[in-house]
Amino acid sequence: MTTIPHKIRQRAVGLATTLAVLCGGGTLGAAALVGLEVATAAPAAALQNSQAVTPQMGFNNWNSTHCRAEFNEAMVKGIADIFVTKGLKDAGYSYVNLDDCWAMPTRDAAGNLVPDPVRFPNGIKAVADYVHAKGLKFGLYSSAGTRTCDGLGFPGGLGHEQQDANLWASWGVDYLKYDNCNNQGVDARQRYKAMGDALRATGRPILYSICEWGSSQPWTWAQETGNSWRTTGDISDSWSSMISIAHENQALAPYAGPNAWNDPDMLEVGNGGMTDTEYRTHFSLWAEMAAPLLIGSDLRTASAATMAVLTNGDVIAVDQDPLGRQGAVISSGDGLVVMSKPLADGGRAVTLTNETAVTRTVATTAAAAGIGGAGSYTLKDLWSKQTTTTTGGISASVPPHGTVMFRVTPSAPTALPTGLHWLGDLAWSGTGTGTGTPANGWGPVERNHSNGESAAGDGRTLTIGGTTYAKGLGTHAGSDVRYHLGGTCTGLVVDVGIDDEVGTKGSAVFQVYRDNTLVADSGVRRGTDPALRLTADLTGGSDLRLVVTDAGDGKDYDHADWAGARIGCGTAPSAGTHALSDLSWTASLNGWGPVERDRSNGESAAGDGRTLTIGGTTYAKGLGAHAPSTVTYYLGGRCTALSTDAGVDDEVGSNGSVTFQVLADGVKVAESGTVTGAGGAVHLDAPLTGAFELTLQVGPADGGNTYDHADWAAPQLTCA
Repeated sequence: MTTIPHKIRQRAVGLATTLAVLCGGGTLGAAALVGLEVATAAPAAALQNSQAVTPQMGFNNWNSTHCRAEFNEAMVKGIADIFVTKGLKDAGYSYVNLDDCWAMPTRDAAGNLVPDPVRFPNGIKAVADYVHAKGLKFGLYSSAGTRTCDGLGFPGGLGHEQQDANLWASWGVDYLKYDNCNNQGVDARQRYKAMGDALRATGRPILYSICEWGSSQPWTWAQETGNSWRTTGDISDSWSSMISIAHENQALAPYAGPNAWNDPDMLEVGNGGMTDTEYRTHFSLWAEMAAPLLIGSDLRTASAATMAVLTNGDVIAVDQDPLGRQGAVISSGDGLVVMSKPLADGGRAVTLTNETAVTRTVATTAAAAGIGGAGSYTLKDLWSKQTTTTTGGISASVPPHGTVMFRVTPSAPTALPTGLHWLGDLAWSGTGTGTGTPANGWGPVERNHSNGESAAGDGRTLTIGGTTYAKGLGTHAGSDVRYHLGGTCTGLVVDVGIDDEVGTKGSAVFQVYRDNTLVADSGVRRGTDPALRLTADLTGGSDLRLVVTDAGDGKDYDHADWAGARIGCGTAPSAGTHALSDLSWTASLNGWGPVERDRSNGESAAGDGRTLTIGGTTYAKGLGAHAPSTVTYYLGGRCTALSTDAGVDDEVGSNGSVTFQVLADGVKVAESGTVTGAGGAVHLDAPLTGAFELTLQVGPADGGNTYDHADWAAPQLTCA
């Protein structure tokens, strides 16, 4: 990675990570797991309009036409034609989207937006109708400000949210890209929520793409507002722009999932500023990061090489994998970067990227990729299409700026790695149906949604007795869902009940099996009952089985939720008090260089920090981080509390501004508020009783992360 001088390191493109990638006979209610009340809530739920169960795919004209006169009705209709005739529709691309400059510079007397009559003589609805007639969807652009972004100046949506949304819905708009220009300083959450509420109020399903450029960390708040959010500034058609944006987006893997995607901007593939090798890297990384795939090149003149990249079905399948996990960096150094993405079939997509100027061998292992333990693995090269077999090694000779992308499939199911696993984010194993698809009484089992109706992804936020859950499984009696554990896991915690979507109707029995042993049983649960907490001992079990049966009064309305379902796998810390820096973490992400043990962050190299010092006080033990940073430890339900000081290290003087948060199983249990380099340390005490996982997060407090050297000073973990 290129070294960036410290004084200009704003929203640093560097990423350091050592992430352990998670997948994709006992007694009932094991005592070791009782009292895990800290984890009742889960991370924020995604927007429930089901418009982006997988990342959106389509076309946007901006990169190829900007506001030139060629951007017009004929051009847009021609793109829709090309989608059909050149196989893009068959490859999964569905949205034909207009960007800025489609409207007149002023609204009409009623305050409505007016399509440019020269560009679109038949109006926008006629174009939308043409696109729909091709079996495609139609998208439009606006800005969450008084004007849009183009210098010619077109009306924005600020203050006109419902009026504009109603107009777009009447035209048949299926997609809104909502930009961030001329925003008058109004809080981003407020502006973007206003339009999101307006779109929902129309009653028309409209995919909502928040184009806020990552300015106010939308990945921390936009899940309930939009379907995707820009994480970076605008991309340009160059290697340096593309790879720096990839670096920024790579650090945000934990925030993405179905209906809620990190968006590193449109594809530049085919625009001419990069080589075909670099474009293959671009497309590979965007697919590995589960990013929206929006073609930004002129398809009317696209070369065969460009079309071959854009229609590579194996790479697209990685982007569109139904498990919905963003790939994460598992190693990065000396310009060689390896990423791993869990897949719904239990395999991994692995990218080997060479960012240097000479051919290099890039290597990793199946174990590092998160699926160690199988006797052998099939490696399919998704660009050459060559298939080979390995006992665990994964390597390739990679050309300068190139990426080799493998689909790695184990010969047998592998054990889950150490850490907390949300069942809604894992790949399930074979079931009683004889296939990898779980048995379910009505429609498919839904990940992180209620059962809904018969179509995949048509459920809503999991809700039992008025309590909502972002994670879990939505099923229907009779249901049988199975996961391979591999003997590494110790416990399950889950709230069970009938989802509120059926009112007070429905009844079911929930049972948990470790291999063939019943380890938890709910008894009869009815639609009138609140959620019931079940805990189960999974120690030594090879497989987990979740079974829902009808309670004997018919299966109608038996929408049964395994809400907040999570399992812990691995070895917990021993009893006693531990200096956190003496323990091994399961994952770390850091905004600049690696997280340091017992030293400050320093610069980009490992071990280049100094003694941890906050406000003149020195600390012998702790962690030196740089915002944005996340460090995760496995606790296994054995620990009770964390005590730590937190502050900006004195090595940056009075600069820097950060926030510290402590999470237990994804739930915030302590926070610092804004801490600056001009202040001293703050003290945090965090309750952890029963939690499987401890997460330490540091975020920039002022929108940028220059000088954000953040110390977790003298952190002490207490375990029983």
